[in-house]
Amino acid sequence: MSLFEAADAIGLMTFSISGFLMGVRKGLDILGIVIAAFLTALGGGVIRDVIVGHTPIAFTQSTVLLFVVAGIILALILKLHTKKQPERFSIFILMDSIGLVAFAITGALVGIEAEFNLFGVMLLAFITAVGGGMLRDMMVNEVPIVLTSDFYGTVALLIALLIYICDILDCLGSFTLITIAASTLSLRLVAYYQKWQLPKIGGDL
Repeated sequence: MSLFEAADAIGLMTFSISGFLMGVRKGLDILGIVIAAFLTALGGGVIRDVIVGHTPIAFTQSTVLLFVVAGIILALILKLHTKKQPERFSIFILMDSIGLVAFAITGALVGIEAEFNLFGVMLLAFITAVGGGMLRDMMVNEVPIVLTSDFYGTVALLIALLIYICDILDCLGSFTLITIAASTLSLRLVAYYQKWQLPKIGGDL
């Protein structure tokens, strides 16, 4: 399994878990929960593939669906063993953050392979990372997390920038990708729990 495939598998499983837990938190029925899981896991990747002119891999590779199903099963086990809502929410944040990082990496790598410029690579990483989550949040009538958490979409853009720079410097490899993933995941989690925010423009318009 290549590093891209590993990152994609991690993203699929963790985002399906976060979608499942969001559906549970919103009181959806079993079908709604499954739809939330699949939408979260597959939404961003489908949009990414359409942008680069490829048939979405979710429509051609059965392993993609198996990873999502595996994530749903794992989420069900976590739900059964985690009775307290705060603990479930912590798991949701962790899974959503891992999925964010993993899919930002896959989006950036697809952009690099397609020979996109910096803007294209960053846009593709951003859409891959936050697209499914935005669709999920809108489906359950909640403001998308990317619009309320400053260090969410920013992390995806930072990952894309670092990967693009590494590609320019010809040092893009397994070690640099793992380093980028670990550091940006740590940044996302620390920023969330420390409630870090980007500067805001105050005043009435």
